[in-house]
Amino acid sequence: MEIDVLRDRINSIDAQILKLLSERRSVARDVIDLKKSQGMLLRDARREEDLLAQRIDEGRSHGLDAHFVTRVFHEILDDSVRAQELVLQQGLNREEARLLRVAYQGIEGAYSQLAAKRFFASNAGDVSYYGYPTFAEVVDVVEENIADYGLLPVENTTAGNINEVYDLLSRTKLQVVGEVIFQVDHCLLACEEVPISLIRRVLSHPQALAQCTRFLSQLRECRQEFYVDTAMAVRKVKEDGDPTQAAIASEEAGKLYGLKVIQRKLADQPENYTRFIVAARKPIRVDYRIPCKTSIIMATAHQPGALNKALDAFYRQGINLTKLDARPKPGSPFEYLFYIDFEGNLEEDRVQKTLAGLRGSTTFLKILGCYPMESRQKTPPSAQAIAHQRPRSSPRAVGEEEPPAAAVSALRSEEKGGDQAEEARLIDRSTKAESTVLRIRGAEIGGAEFVVIAGPCSVESEEQVRLCARQVKECGGKMLRGGCFKPRTSPRSFQGLGFEGLELLVRAGREYDLPVVTEVLSPADVVAVAELADVLLVGARNMQNYGLLGELAKVNRPVILKRGTTASLDEFLDAAEYIFARGNHQVILCERGIRTFETVTRNTLDLGAIPIIKKRSHLPVIVDPSHAAGQRDLVVPLALAAHAVGPHGMMVEIHPEPEKALSDGPLALRFEDFAEMMDEIYQG
Repeated sequence: MEIDVLRDRINSIDAQILKLLSERRSVARDVIDLKKSQGMLLRDARREEDLLAQRIDEGRSHGLDAHFVTRVFHEILDDSVRAQELVLQQGLNREEARLLRVAYQGIEGAYSQLAAKRFFASNAGDVSYYGYPTFAEVVDVVEENIADYGLLPVENTTAGNINEVYDLLSRTKLQVVGEVIFQVDHCLLACEEVPISLIRRVLSHPQALAQCTRFLSQLRECRQEFYVDTAMAVRKVKEDGDPTQAAIASEEAGKLYGLKVIQRKLADQPENYTRFIVAARKPIRVDYRIPCKTSIIMATAHQPGALNKALDAFYRQGINLTKLDARPKPGSPFEYLFYIDFEGNLEEDRVQKTLAGLRGSTTFLKILGCYPMESRQKTPPSAQAIAHQRPRSSPRAVGEEEPPAAAVSALRSEEKGGDQAEEARLIDRSTKAESTVLRIRGAEIGGAEFVVIAGPCSVESEEQVRLCARQVKECGGKMLRGGCFKPRTSPRSFQGLGFEGLELLVRAGREYDLPVVTEVLSPADVVAVAELADVLLVGARNMQNYGLLGELAKVNRPVILKRGTTASLDEFLDAAEYIFARGNHQVILCERGIRTFETVTRNTLDLGAIPIIKKRSHLPVIVDPSHAAGQRDLVVPLALAAHAVGPHGMMVEIHPEPEKALSDGPLALRFEDFAEMMDEIYQG
């Protein structure tokens, strides 16, 4: 069969898909009309979860994996929600059909213009875009009715706040009516495809250069030159025609001005986003069914407790802050204005009560605006749905109920022989009664959900770790583990791929939306590993490596601490306290078996430790049955037994071909064994 015939078939199928998507969107319009007339909420999380479960099951019958089906329907559902929000907002803020004039800083091809085009893409009428040299001019033309809207960048996930814009917001009368969160993909652009080693001058906006410091530090004998806009830098490189000059900007700007892409993805952080606000002369109303933000500026008296008193107004009404920043207060040295974004609608009673409280505890309060949130929550499919079993109401696991602090204190007193002199640890329930819940890239550990972490003992190749990531996702696992730095007893054993392996692990995790867990061995590597991995693992050998624990306390990354093979529970908790007390409060305890007189298994899995730890500490606790057993045929029975005593999660090793594994092959589960184990854990 010729390739053209196959391509024609694909084109025909694509046309059918587009036709069906259009039909679905049409039905969704009827749905919003009904919801609007009956005052129904836009979203039903239970309905979305059930829908995803059904689609995953149907997709599997057609040979499609759960992750692919979930991604497709997340986009479809998001499109439906976005369309419904647009209908509600248009009905609430009616404007006459006319040409809209949008101002942005820069010239055609700038990131600001790209973000503006995305925000106004759904506008029914025509939109014209006008670039201006400075942020102040953007504000001025909107204030003077020369433009209807102005787009201004306020923060970047790599370089931080754009302070000039924040200072403008404190002075302008404009209102914030929207936000855009735009993913920035910086490229190195030149007039010819030349080797990077020949580049002697790089032009771009200061913020863009600040976001690419790691890449720029590798360029020798290369000067950096500031431009007021990335697209202006691109135009300058094109006009000069000098092959030793390059610009850092978007690929779209490069195409617009005819430059070649020399290298992509230059940002220090792979997930590089800029948040823009949309400003207008008049505020808008936001329908109560649409999740929204409110932005304010406030100042407090320069005295002890003033800021705490103001922030307490949010706490009393249960309002979540999404941003809190400070800028110097003009004319008052070392006093500050506080810029706050919070979740809530100005028309809500709780928000009005909060603002009333703020007026009584601040010296200045300015409402910048209330507007729909750009980020919409994606309902994740349940682990039960992915394991294609129905949910069950399991009996209460041992130790599931949290005892009151007084009972915990009595328990510790009894264990210490009545000695009341010992000071309570920060990780003890006598210090904090409620359980600590950690949220890691959409996964939640320490709460009601049982979290499974799985992956290979060692990252061996891109194909191997990608297959493992797919299997973890397909079976309902929430995190991907993989060893990159291996502490092996024998120097002749495989020591891991190091940072090369970590990059492969992270790439696989991002592809399947899984946070990644990896072990760190050296204090010197902690910062570098933390830049890539989502969770850092301390192996049993290093439980009392205080140099390593001290470095882990300095980074803002969750830490899984494994119990040493000869450690008592108090020694285990003391090691966790070492990290916690020095600043890192994101610690997860892992029971992985202890050494006893028994030699049949590698270690003895101490399941009794789970309910004891849950009574004594508020930290999440998980179990590693793989290293306790040391034998593949014992992993699943131990995993099921561990699940029954109520840990918050479990970590197991899997491998596509365990007999060929470079480390710990005898204890790694085959893919089919892992799938069966997950079915048993989540079965009805």
